[in-house]
Amino acid sequence: MLRTPLATELRLVGSRSYGCPTYLLFLLFLFQLVALERQVFDFLGYQWAPILANFLHIIMVILGLFGTIQYRPRYIVVYAIWTAIWVTWNIFIICFYLEVGGLSKDSELLTFNISQHQSWWSENGPGCVRKETPMIGIKGLDSHSYVSVIGCALEYRYIEVMHSALQILVALVGFVYACYVVSVFTEEEDSFDFIGGFDPFPLYHVNEKPSNLLFKQTYLPA
Repeated sequence: MLRTPLATELRLVGSRSYGCPTYLLFLLFLFQLVALERQVFDFLGYQWAPILANFLHIIMVILGLFGTIQYRPRYIVVYAIWTAIWVTWNIFIICFYLEVGGLSKDSELLTFNISQHQSWWSENGPGCVRKETPMIGIKGLDSHSYVSVIGCALEYRYIEVMHSALQILVALVGFVYACYVVSVFTEEEDSFDFIGGFDPFPLYHVNEKPSNLLFKQTYLPA
C-alpha cells in the first residue's frame, strides 16, 4: 500500500495529538494530588493565605485539565501563565520560612493577622513531642497551654520549604509541557487548514467532466 504525503502528515499529527494530551493529563492529575495534600496541611494549621493560594491553584489545574480534554489551547495557556505566578508565590513562602529579606517565620502574615497559628508541622513534625501545662489562674477550664516542642527530627520550616520546592518543580514541569502541548495543538490546526480542512474548495479538487463526454463513443473506420 502506497503512503501519500497527505496520509503521512495525518498519521504524524494524529499520533502526536493523541499522545501529548494523555501525558499532560497524567501530569495534571499528579499535580492536583500534590496541591490537595498541601491544602490539607495548610487547613490543619489555619494558614489562610496559603489556603487561598492553594484553592486558586486547584482551580487553575482543573482549567488545564478541561482545556486538555476538550482540546482548548487557550485554557492550557491560562494554566501555563498561572504556573509562573505559582512559582513566584512558592519562592515567597521559601523566603518567609527561611527569614530572607526581613521576613519572620513567627509573624502572623500567613494568617492575615487574625490568629496566632503556625504551620501544622511546627507541633506535629516527625519525632516532635509536645509539652503542655494547665493554664494558671483560670478555674473551671480544661484547656491547656502549649509550652514547647522537643525532639523534632526536622524543623518545621524546612518541611514547608521542601513542600514549596516540590511545588516549584512540578510547576516548571507543567509549564514546559503545557507550552509543548499548545504548540502541538496549534500545529495540528495549521496542518488541518493546509490540507483543506477549513477550505470550502479542497486542495485536491477533481474536475468532473460533463456526462455527455463520459459516454461519448469513438467510431473507427472499417
